[in-house]
Amino acid sequence: MNNPDAKSAEQQTVSKSFVDVFKQLSLSDLKLKLYSSTAEDVERALLKPTGDLDSLLALLSPAAEPYLEQMAQQSVALTRQRFGASIGMYIPLYLSNLCANECDYCGFTMSNKIKRKTLSQSEILDEIKPIKSMGYDSILLVSGEHETKVGVPYFKQMLPLIRQHFSYVAMEVQPLEEQDYRELVAEGLDAVMLYQETYNPLTYKAHHTRGKKSDFAYRLESPDRVAKAGVDKIGLGVLLGLDDWRLDALLMGHHLAYLERTYWRSRFSISLPRLRPCTGGVAPKVELTDKGLVQMICAFRLFNQQLEISLSTRETPKLRDNLFALGVTNVSAGSSTQPGGYVEPNTELDQFEISDERSPDLVANAMLARGLNPVWKDWETGW
Repeated sequence: MNNPDAKSAEQQTVSKSFVDVFKQLSLSDLKLKLYSSTAEDVERALLKPTGDLDSLLALLSPAAEPYLEQMAQQSVALTRQRFGASIGMYIPLYLSNLCANECDYCGFTMSNKIKRKTLSQSEILDEIKPIKSMGYDSILLVSGEHETKVGVPYFKQMLPLIRQHFSYVAMEVQPLEEQDYRELVAEGLDAVMLYQETYNPLTYKAHHTRGKKSDFAYRLESPDRVAKAGVDKIGLGVLLGLDDWRLDALLMGHHLAYLERTYWRSRFSISLPRLRPCTGGVAPKVELTDKGLVQMICAFRLFNQQLEISLSTRETPKLRDNLFALGVTNVSAGSSTQPGGYVEPNTELDQFEISDERSPDLVANAMLARGLNPVWKDWETGW
């Protein structure tokens, strides 16, 4: 007799990318299960949450809301067990706001009438000085998606320069080809953050109307290319508010599970940014409350103990302070979301509004007051 589980495992093994897995998922069925989950489903999930996608579904469902305190306690315990009291400190450096895409939720979208700027080598060095004075040794390089003017040649020119000043360098730029990632790894790239924005193809199409980013499948398979190129850490994320956050989070969980199973040599992280106001931007379609954000963080920590979870300056100081201990492992502070913003702040160039404008020292002190340890450097290539 044929074993359907074995057949399913075989199909997953021969998948060329997550796109093949995604095609087998029914978004309508998953959404129905999310909203029909019961208290019994949640209690069962709390007994066996690790690595179980059915458990993740239950913990993300409305039925899990009465269990939030229990989830939070387990999340704190698991985070301290795996990561201790340490929280990594990083800061974004925006290289360019040039963009060839039309994305209606982003301040950098091509049609927005803002001043465009791409940093030169000397301007990058000028930005690095105040960043280093804040104590940072981990940096995230960010740019709009413009592959002709801000593409691989530009990155290969700037990455070695930046690498001289930081022990850990990550990038959040447009999706690249596998060979491009290999070349950037050779120049010192440690991590790639590449967010799907939403896993609902129809919603994705409605918000990405022009440019290469409008290709849903190409973006969906990009983490496969990143992993095949040997990048140490890969970051996933959705822009919470574009669509139903519960379903998007669950689908990101499916993506994460596939990547960890297929590319076990890489590490993985997630980011949970809420849709924020920006120049010409849109209002959230589905609001994610503070309570919902707590539920997401706890659900993912219970699902994956070794997963790194990043928290940006999009959230308010009070909320960030309360979230630090729940399962977060990486935090930015003192951030600017504009090219050249650390030397010459100019809100006209911002990608989105920042809510937590505290200095890195103040954020670090808030962590210390809660018994947490802000870590400015925990990576050395020479090791």
